[in-house]
Amino acid sequence: MKSDFDEFSDKLQEEILKDIRKNYSETVIDHWMHPRNFGNLAQPDGFARITGSCGDTMQIFLTIKNKRIIDCRYLTDGCGTTIACGSIVTELAKGKSLDDAKNISPVVVLESCDGLPPENEHCALLASNTLIEAIRNFEQQLQH
Repeated sequence: MKSDFDEFSDKLQEEILKDIRKNYSETVIDHWMHPRNFGNLAQPDGFARITGSCGDTMQIFLTIKNKRIIDCRYLTDGCGTTIACGSIVTELAKGKSLDDAKNISPVVVLESCDGLPPENEHCALLASNTLIEAIRNFEQQLQH
């Protein structure tokens, strides 16, 4: 039997999720609640860290073999939408060639999110920019 507190907690969580579903797709909610590829890589081939316009910071770590992204991880100190966009962008990048991954634009991330409220669209920009900067970091290392 659940305590009064547990019942209150369950009802509160249901109300919060009901409210979130008014503004966010199930895709965003799923990636927010169950982020994929969250964490870092000890010795990445490519790395970037960018702080977005809202103050959220995202880091992306890449493992690259034969100009293909084998592994892609991220860390963020951001909100649920930033967490979801980081999760989505890393899923999109895994297995892609560097050239294909460079085409993962903010629009592609937004489409993969099934849209975001206008006030959260910058999260898709942050995720896309951080991925592209991590690829540039790898390419710059090859030139030296």
